[in-house]
Amino acid sequence: MAKRVTKKRKSSPTRNSGSKSAATMLPRERADYSAIVDRPPLKLPSGARIIFWTIVNLEVWDIGKPMARQVLAPPTGETHLPDVPNWSWHEYGMRVGFWRLRKVFKELGISPTCTLNARVCETYPAVVKTCIDDGWELNAHGYDQVPMHEADDQRGVIMKSMDIIEKFSGKRPRGWFGPGLTQTFDTLDYLSEAGVEYIGDWVLDDEPVTLKTTHKPVVALPYNFEIHDIVLMALQHHTSDIMYVRAKDQFDWLYAEAVERPKVMAIACHPYLSGVPHRIGHVKRTFEELLARDGVVAWSGDKILDWYLAQRQ
Repeated sequence: MAKRVTKKRKSSPTRNSGSKSAATMLPRERADYSAIVDRPPLKLPSGARIIFWTIVNLEVWDIGKPMARQVLAPPTGETHLPDVPNWSWHEYGMRVGFWRLRKVFKELGISPTCTLNARVCETYPAVVKTCIDDGWELNAHGYDQVPMHEADDQRGVIMKSMDIIEKFSGKRPRGWFGPGLTQTFDTLDYLSEAGVEYIGDWVLDDEPVTLKTTHKPVVALPYNFEIHDIVLMALQHHTSDIMYVRAKDQFDWLYAEAVERPKVMAIACHPYLSGVPHRIGHVKRTFEELLARDGVVAWSGDKILDWYLAQRQ
C-alpha cells in the first residue's frame, strides 16, 4: 500500500535540530571577521589568476523516503511513497548522465572533486570505481541524501560515511559537503573529529577561511550556491543555457579582479541535471571557454586546500 506524505517532518530539539548548548560555537564564533581588502593577497604559481573548481555530486535517493528533489509535482498536491517518477529522474543521472559528464571532463582534461553519499559505494560501485580510476578526488557527502538535522546519531553518520569511502577507495576523504549543504551547530566539531580538513558548505568568502572547532581547524573553501545546477534548474527553473550565461558573467568579473588577487570559481554539477541531453552542450561550452582563458587552472578541492595551507603556515 502506498504511503502518503502530506507534510515534511520537522526535527525535534532532541534530534539534532540545532538547538545551541553552552559549549557550542555559533558560526560567527568559528571565523573571525576579516575584510578581504585588509588581507595580503594569496599567490598562485606561474602567473595563474583563477582556480576553477569543479564539483560533481553523486547521491543515493532511498525509494522508501521522500525524494531530495522533485521534477514532477504529484497530481493531487500530496506526495505519495514510493515516489517512483522522481526516483527514476535521479536514477537516470547515475545510469546515463554521469557517463556523459565523465566524457566531457575527460575530453577537457578535468579531474573534478566528486562529493558522494557513502552509500553510492554500495549502490553504484561501478560509478565510484570509475571516479577513482580517472583520478577524481573523493569527498564525503553523508551516507545517503538525508539532512544532517534528521540523523539520530549525527556523529555516527559522519564516521560511517568517512569509513565506508576510505574502505572502498583506500584513502580517507579530506573534504565534506553536507547533504543539501546542511549542518547543525555541532557538525563542524564532528567533522574535524572524523578527519575532515575542508568543507564546501559555507559561501562566506572569495578565499579559503580557517574555521575553529573543538578539534583541529577546518577550512571553508570558496564555494557558491548560484553557479549550481540545482539552484539554476531545479529551484529557479531557468532555461538550459543559463549555466553558460551566468558562469561567464561570474567568471568575467572575477577574472578582472584577479589582476590584484587570485580568485576561486566553483561550479557544481549533478548528473540528473547537468548530464541530460538538453543541458550537457551548454555545460561543455561553459568549461571549454572558461578554461581556455590565460591564467586559469583546474584544481580539485584537496589541491586548493594544500595551496592555501602552504601560504598560511
